[in-house]
Amino acid sequence: MRKAEHLRFAILAAQREGNRLLIQALKPHGITPSQAEVLRLLQQHGTLSLSGLGQLLVCESGTNPSRLVERVVAAGLVERRTDAADRRYLQLSLTPEGERLATAVAGIEEFLYAAMDAACDGLDTDAMLTFLHNFIDPLPSGEALNKRLALD
Repeated sequence: MRKAEHLRFAILAAQREGNRLLIQALKPHGITPSQAEVLRLLQQHGTLSLSGLGQLLVCESGTNPSRLVERVVAAGLVERRTDAADRRYLQLSLTPEGERLATAVAGIEEFLYAAMDAACDGLDTDAMLTFLHNFIDPLPSGEALNKRLALD
């Protein structure tokens, strides 16, 4: 197997296993990983416009997040308001229930990050990140991730 092929399948396997763990942890809360990403972005950045949220989403990069937002609004987790300065824009913010759930999601994420930190112990993670960014930066998911990194 070529190294590139090995990397491709190792990354795919890691992504699938991480997503499987996240789905299992989120299931009791009744939300999906994509919905969890919306909640955490709003918790971290406060009120965002629909387009601003869309620019930061890695789970649905390059697409309109309207349907995803509709689901979290219908669940009572996110409030949608018309922008007072420009009625063409929507402003999104967490409801109290959305804030509570976003905090629970942060705890789940911390558990996953601790497992990843343990797996990376002693490894050159900067080199791994450089490789991954070389591949994803010009692509929609990479652009969304880089916008998020610029805000931190």
